[in-house]
Amino acid sequence: MADAAAPFRIKGETGEWEVVIGLEVHAQVVSNAKLFSGAATAFGAEPNTQVSLVDAAMPGMLPVPNRECIRQAVRTGMALDAKINKWSRFDRKNYFYADLPQGYQISQLYHPIVGEGEIEILTDEKDETTAKRIGIERIHVEQDAGKLMHDQHPTMSYVDLNRCGVALMEIVSRPDMRSPAEAGAYLRKLRAILRYVGSCDGNMEEGSMRADVNVSVRKPGAELGTRTETKNVNSVRFVMAVVEHEAKRQVELIESGGTVAQETRLFDPDKGVTRSLRSKEDAHDYRYFPDPDLLPLELDDAFLEDCRKSIPELPDAKRKRYELMGISPYNASVLTAEVETAGWFDALIDNEVDPKQAANWTVAELFGALNRLGVSIAESPVSPAHAAGLLKLVGDGTISGTIAKTVFEKMLESGDPADAIVEREGLKQTSDTGAIDAEIDKILAANADKVEQYKAGKQQLFGFFVGQTMKAMQGKANPQLVNERLRAKLS
Repeated sequence: MADAAAPFRIKGETGEWEVVIGLEVHAQVVSNAKLFSGAATAFGAEPNTQVSLVDAAMPGMLPVPNRECIRQAVRTGMALDAKINKWSRFDRKNYFYADLPQGYQISQLYHPIVGEGEIEILTDEKDETTAKRIGIERIHVEQDAGKLMHDQHPTMSYVDLNRCGVALMEIVSRPDMRSPAEAGAYLRKLRAILRYVGSCDGNMEEGSMRADVNVSVRKPGAELGTRTETKNVNSVRFVMAVVEHEAKRQVELIESGGTVAQETRLFDPDKGVTRSLRSKEDAHDYRYFPDPDLLPLELDDAFLEDCRKSIPELPDAKRKRYELMGISPYNASVLTAEVETAGWFDALIDNEVDPKQAANWTVAELFGALNRLGVSIAESPVSPAHAAGLLKLVGDGTISGTIAKTVFEKMLESGDPADAIVEREGLKQTSDTGAIDAEIDKILAANADKVEQYKAGKQQLFGFFVGQTMKAMQGKANPQLVNERLRAKLS
């Protein structure tokens, strides 16, 4: 078995190679309007129905910053424990493309709104010794471009400008990751934080969060190699695949006498390979200069304090709180991975149930049922209050764990609370020692040979007697009492 603590290496013909990874994540800001216009941002609208005169770059139209977009970027920076720059500035990034009516993108190259921060990741959720801190270099806000559609006409490409001008946060990591697993863990953790904060919905399928994957290889401890950038990768799994493929491709290229070109590449998810798109530009190629239509952003203390007060409990703090309640580190990680799951579980334990029992039940029983039904926890047929009712019935001995499984299935089907189902179906657990003794006597009499074997030392038969008693009482007998009465009669 491979050592989980061993560093990830690419094995080449000339020895082992280390991979160096940095991610530039573009996260669409949750807001009702675009970064510099009042046009709507809803996903899935008819093409070119959410385009203002500013977005279309009509002459004389001036951009006005959206306060909410700035607020969301600042809140994100605070959640990443990053430096918030009270003074920042917008720059024009000049390039021509058909989906960019202005002929430039408004971005922040020299003076971003957020400076350095960090994220702590776990490469193995079950092992807290795999923790690693990944540096954040900066977060800047910028406009998104429109979208070219190449499948609408046999000879022409169409353009949809609905996305043009939508606010993006570009979150740039340090090149601190050294394996596909670390890149995947970083992206999952970043997505979770953004969704907890509410600054991005993290929907990678719809393109509201996507990653540019920077990869280079080197001999362990050597100088950094030439990097490539694979653009617009839209899932955690694909990011990990890009790292794996690109690292191997670069090693093979170098060992065969070639050199890695600094270039932009695209990922083909069907073939699992990257392909060259264009040579990588440098900043000077874009002729950046301060946007003359926009004043610098100056943030006052009151604004920053308002942003700070709005930050909710974040995944790491919530996980530690759960662990202090006696919940296992693994269950705590699972329960805090998605903001909806954490919210549902918080509502469950607010109903005064045992946190550890609730966590075990949620991870084992509820998640299994939701997977089977193909629904999310937000669509769960069983509410936190109803789940608490079920757990309380087990806790006070009204029903056994076995009966609880039956009751839960009926709750999933009907949506009824557990106590109503137990009453209607007559499923209450019996603690009547007289009834239990009567059934035990019948079973021992019918299995006299096994009783003799048990008394002769075959202790494993005890489970047989328990099972037969529970079966005879249709699972309604109190298991603890069954065990106690059986031991008394067999002693």
